[in-house]
Amino acid sequence: MQHNLHHTQSDELLPYLEAIINIALDPIITINEKGIMDLLNPAAYKLFGYKPGELPGKNVSMLMPHPESEYHDKYLNDYLQTGQAKIIGIGREVLGKSKTGELIPVQLAVSETILNGKRIFVGTLHDLRSRKRAEEQILQLNEELEQKVKMRTEELADVVNKLLEANQKMLHEIEERTIVEKALRKSETELKVSLDKEKELSKMKSRFVSMASHEFRTPLSAILSSADLIEAYTKDSPGDKRLKHVDRIRSSVNNLTSILNDFLSLSKLEENKVQHKPSEFHLEDFCREIIDEIKYLLKPGQVINHAATASNPLLYLDKAMLKNVMYNLLSNAIKYSPAGKPISCEAELNEQRLKITIADEGIGIPPKDQPLMFTRFHRAQNAENVQGTGLGLNIVKRYLDIMDGDITFESELDKGTTFYVTIPLPPKLVACSE
Repeated sequence: MQHNLHHTQSDELLPYLEAIINIALDPIITINEKGIMDLLNPAAYKLFGYKPGELPGKNVSMLMPHPESEYHDKYLNDYLQTGQAKIIGIGREVLGKSKTGELIPVQLAVSETILNGKRIFVGTLHDLRSRKRAEEQILQLNEELEQKVKMRTEELADVVNKLLEANQKMLHEIEERTIVEKALRKSETELKVSLDKEKELSKMKSRFVSMASHEFRTPLSAILSSADLIEAYTKDSPGDKRLKHVDRIRSSVNNLTSILNDFLSLSKLEENKVQHKPSEFHLEDFCREIIDEIKYLLKPGQVINHAATASNPLLYLDKAMLKNVMYNLLSNAIKYSPAGKPISCEAELNEQRLKITIADEGIGIPPKDQPLMFTRFHRAQNAENVQGTGLGLNIVKRYLDIMDGDITFESELDKGTTFYVTIPLPPKLVACSE
């Protein structure tokens, strides 16, 4: 009887092993205590490119690349002496070496058994080349998608730059019109002309806000579509970079959405469409809500430290305005602080006043810029490389004016900034929750 299985041990092992090994789809190799190959099935010969009969009687290390081939015999001897196994009973991914020298990625599982009083080791291998090729194709797709995302991000950056240029032109126009207005105050006719021009400027700004809203929505939708596409392509792929890409896109979307919200808030304030609508809500519940919503903006290692008050007092304020104030101040603290730096948020009732303190350990505000920080469109010199509109603090100040509140700050370069907000509360509208 001619056997497909080649071996150096006695034929008494064949009735138990040969039939099972020969029909196995995955390569199987058995070795003795000295690392000498005994039995190999056809799949093993095919994997390593040897002819039947070439391998039995030879050390299995010839199927391993350097330096594993030099360490194998030592590992086997150490195991036989100590009984401490490093790979036996544990599947792992290794490289095999074919007859031509090709390195083949395989999944290897080694088991140990005793047959006819002899200890043998059985290695079962699975060819991983197809899976590796698939992983390489996925990585290539990821790179292509990343390039598309980069292109769209650059397009968005160009749109933002154009909007900033428009802002600068508008500021210049406002300064020029202010000079003209002072000159035209000499007569009622000249004053009327000045007022008409001011109304025209207001209309121009409203049109600008509407334009900005329209220009942002299309690229925002494109970025979100790219995020969905990345998730769909790499959803089931191990070890991919999809989360990094998705987070990057979502971060861009959040930044641009913040800019859009600033423009829309400014438009409503300019058109006197913001109405004071107080309602009852609990302070601590409100703070937790804000902090939970803004967590997605946090950089790696950043945390918002909030010392909750035990009483959780009941407030009667315009919740939407207060939310806009705290959201702007917290988002600025996150934006202008480096990763890993904490942010502090404290809110308490004291002498019928709501006092809010938000502190960061960020870049700080240069002294010469501090008097202008609540001016519309003004941005500190050290913040030019950070995306923003220069509207956030102006909007915060205007909302606080509506609520008869006040805001001040302290800042030191490269050490951080602390904002203090105070809002008066009528005595009868302040109550503590039970």
